[in-house]
Amino acid sequence: MKATGIVVEYNPLHNGHVYHAQQAKSKTAADIVIAVMSGNFLQRGEPAFVDKWTRTKMALASGVDIVFELPYRFATGNAPVFAQGAIELLDAAGCSAFCFGSEDGTIEPFQNSLQLIDRHAQEYETAVKKAVSEGVSYPMALNQAYKTILAEQPSLSVADLSMPNNILGFHYMEAARSIGSSMKAMTIKRMGAGYHDDSLDRQQIASATGIRKSFFGSETLDEVSDFIPPVTKQLLYEWQTERAVFGNWESFYPFLRFVILRDGPSRLRAIADVSEGIENLIFRAAQSHDSFQSFMDAVKSKRYTWTRIQRMLTHILTGFTKTRRAEMEKPTYLRLLGMTNEGRAYLNVRKKELSLPLISKVASFSDPSLDMDITASDIYALALGDGSSAAKTGLDYHTSPIMEDHFSFKSLK
Repeated sequence: MKATGIVVEYNPLHNGHVYHAQQAKSKTAADIVIAVMSGNFLQRGEPAFVDKWTRTKMALASGVDIVFELPYRFATGNAPVFAQGAIELLDAAGCSAFCFGSEDGTIEPFQNSLQLIDRHAQEYETAVKKAVSEGVSYPMALNQAYKTILAEQPSLSVADLSMPNNILGFHYMEAARSIGSSMKAMTIKRMGAGYHDDSLDRQQIASATGIRKSFFGSETLDEVSDFIPPVTKQLLYEWQTERAVFGNWESFYPFLRFVILRDGPSRLRAIADVSEGIENLIFRAAQSHDSFQSFMDAVKSKRYTWTRIQRMLTHILTGFTKTRRAEMEKPTYLRLLGMTNEGRAYLNVRKKELSLPLISKVASFSDPSLDMDITASDIYALALGDGSSAAKTGLDYHTSPIMEDHFSFKSLK
């Protein structure tokens, strides 16, 4: 059986995601689609709208056959770290190809960009370091350095690395090359709204950002129904009925603020991504601001992007230190969250060929990265449940991988 891989967050899964899964399978002539999906905290440093189990159900009912969890260390990393972890897992899972959505929509510009940066590696790195030293954010420094070397070959067709999906796609390809993967890289043009677009119009494909913003503005799913498949709508209704609260920083902020004020600058300094004295600013902001929005307004600066600060805050909330991060340089397992019958058949055939251990029960495996995933899940559940007895902690131990024959997919399609 032939598998193609995709990297997803599904926060939440919408019509554009369904199109991506369908096109990935079709364009690579694959038998199944394997998704590596972030857990309960995401790449932009924010809690997931709904938990990983609910998003796994969305995936399995919408064209994905196997869902593996991207460990916390990579799921909450910057673009190169996020991409490296995801690609290593897809490679370990035996995928013959990986397919990403991009603003460009063709693979040649990404190949040209990789070759261009290779030819000017020293000049590129020097330009990045110079921009960062001058207070430019790291993502902007990368783009400025890229434009500097591109100016020498203006006629070359390259990827626009100012666009969010293109940036991730570039890093996926860079990661695949760095590990010598045989996976073929493919891309499809992103349809509809852009990655960061936060408004909805009458097109049927909107961004997850726009969908979440619309919901939090109205507290109803009615306005987003045209932009999400039936499975997403039903599972979100079920979530809202059972829990009432969706994951977001505003509702998590009291827990974050408690941790910041309890630990103080000296302990915050040990947290991953916290550097250059920003722990003092974070502490002062927590002392004087009682909402997440006002807290962020007080901390954000030209040097520290909103996303970079959110990643720091995620690590503060979960207690993810620089020391713990150093123990997790590479993925060490494939954590199975769910599979269809076709996905089960693939694993039955390929299980002995996987280059990393396959984990379906967390109690049977010991690993620092897995321990961090479990901790992050429990903290997410505790904050989501407002610290009450209704908080569903321990789900990683009590939830088996989602199976097609244990879940009514047909009623959701």
